[in-house]
Amino acid sequence: MTPERHQLLIAFLVSLGLDPTAPGGPGDSAAALAPIEEALSHSSAGLGRNHEQLEFLGDAVLRLAAAEFLGRRHSNLSVGQRSSLRAQLVSDRWLAELAECIGLEPVLHLGPAATGDRAGRATVLAETCEALIGGIYGAWGGPRGGLEPVELWLTPHWQVSCLELLADPHRHNWKSALQEWSQGRGLGLPCYRVEERSRLHGDPRRFQGYVELASDLLGEGWGGSRRDAEQEAARIALEGLQLSPAPQG
Repeated sequence: MTPERHQLLIAFLVSLGLDPTAPGGPGDSAAALAPIEEALSHSSAGLGRNHEQLEFLGDAVLRLAAAEFLGRRHSNLSVGQRSSLRAQLVSDRWLAELAECIGLEPVLHLGPAATGDRAGRATVLAETCEALIGGIYGAWGGPRGGLEPVELWLTPHWQVSCLELLADPHRHNWKSALQEWSQGRGLGLPCYRVEERSRLHGDPRRFQGYVELASDLLGEGWGGSRRDAEQEAARIALEGLQLSPAPQG
């Protein structure tokens, strides 16, 4: 690690509100910052160590931290409501938005393929942001205190997101909104079908989704994942239906 890179990592962590030299921190040696450097090294860069292992760890840490946050801040919500809200707070979309907010891309090691793939940019940002969560957890002690800095960093972002999501429960969750619409009219549950159209990882049109109700096609949409394609199909369906009020009995 060059001295310039070393200073860049420290400045980046401080910008997140995590000073590695503060009491309880890992310190600012190259060894102490190694998990952060690993997290910020995308596999496309072809380096000896890359983000993939820490992305796997970060996924679990993120879900636990989000559950702890919702248990503390929104204990009045039912388990089902908290589960639905957590799904939004740990989604790839939310991670990509967080990565944009904190200026993650300039500190990443990316290979030419990932740098030039603008279609897959959101996927790369979400993956490396999740790896960063795993890196911070590991650098600050793992099971011996690593969750605290993750929560310290993410809590302000989750607070803002929760305000938006609770004000609009169906924000980014079009499937739930469409289900509520159909059940409110006694029409049953919408059915989804997804077909893979591309093998290219990160392709935003990799999957095509269809949503039907009583054998009628309501909408179709594209997405980089099966879930995204279903959500887009539901969004298109709702736009066509214009969310007209349910008939009064």
